[in-house]
Amino acid sequence: MPRSVPLAERLRQSSEQPPKWHLDVVHHCLKLTWGHIPGWRPASGRGSGTGSMGGPTDEADISGSLKRILEVIRRHLGMEVAYISEFIGSRAVFRAVDAPGLEAMIKVGDSVSLDDVYCRHILAGRLPEFIPDTSSEPVAMALPITRNLPIGKHLSVPLKLRNGNVYGMFCCLGPQPDHTLHARDLQTMKAFAELAALDIEQALTVQRTFDAKRDRVRKAIDEHEISIVYQPIWHVATGRPIGLECLSRFSALPLRPPNEWIAEAAETGLGVELEMAAIKLAMSSLPSFPPEAYLAVNASPATILSPELSETLATLPVERIVVELTEHEMVESYNEIIATLQPFRTRGLRLAVDDAGTGYSSLQHILYLRPDLIKLDMNLTRSIDLDPSRRALASALVKFARETNARIIAKAWRQTPS
Repeated sequence: MPRSVPLAERLRQSSEQPPKWHLDVVHHCLKLTWGHIPGWRPASGRGSGTGSMGGPTDEADISGSLKRILEVIRRHLGMEVAYISEFIGSRAVFRAVDAPGLEAMIKVGDSVSLDDVYCRHILAGRLPEFIPDTSSEPVAMALPITRNLPIGKHLSVPLKLRNGNVYGMFCCLGPQPDHTLHARDLQTMKAFAELAALDIEQALTVQRTFDAKRDRVRKAIDEHEISIVYQPIWHVATGRPIGLECLSRFSALPLRPPNEWIAEAAETGLGVELEMAAIKLAMSSLPSFPPEAYLAVNASPATILSPELSETLATLPVERIVVELTEHEMVESYNEIIATLQPFRTRGLRLAVDDAGTGYSSLQHILYLRPDLIKLDMNLTRSIDLDPSRRALASALVKFARETNARIIAKAWRQTPS
């Protein structure tokens, strides 16, 4: 009796509730399955595939939305394995899999050579989409995978996108022939494949949008389409500038406000790289300003915690630098930020918190981080001379700053001539 028979017998028992196999049975599966197919490659982690799904719609994400479709059709057909593959070059990459109890055999992200599976033969018409008994198909029997798994029944239809391209295959298979399968089962499977193709089409649209955003940000960084303007910070009593805030500007297309570029960079995983490019550019002009003037640079929590910022600060006169915590991201750990900045603050680096008086998060930053500078938001300072409520809140923050040895910076403050 072939070694595959015990496995096949166990597979037949897993129609609705897969049995809890013992470890020796799992090892048996591994010996008989994809690992013995020439050219088979295991998954190397989430998002590691070589296909088009490398960003927000990587294989783990897309498999989550399609697995329910696979489970329904697998149960309906009485199959043991159902999967969706994507064709990438000469390989089929598994993007969604439903194979209860057989996770050691096949999982999302694995790939196999198209020369070793049925896909190309089905697309070329050498094999039918509907195979209730593989022993009746010489082409199928000539493929080692038919014996190694084994495959006794096989239904597979191409996943076609609206542009006519074939994305991959929608496939169900089992170890034993099943002559109760009917041509109408293939029609049912095609209907489910159409649903899956719609889901994939939406995922690809999201991916293309993501890629376009990332490419725009990458171009802005690589082609140095970032510039810095220096906004002076004035001492009210002396009327002299004591520092300058470094503000990023973008010449890249599309022309839009800096906050939109920064948000898009964060969304596409380039936030730290973009901010560091701006910070390094701003710091390159530090020697051009009077030694008593400081430069203030904006940094998100992720950038503050990055090794790139620490490495840059280690080479600079930090007593002339203010790091201003931005509001683009939530602070997940104040303790980490405190610990990261503490060596530099000991050497004279100052920390600023922006938009004080406009929200709960800025007040949290003030309480937990004990900043050296507290910047009052322009919505608080605008028309403060005419609004008692604004004056009361600003006065409270001024008192807080005085008691914690911090200084106040009022944004967008204007003195109206009398």
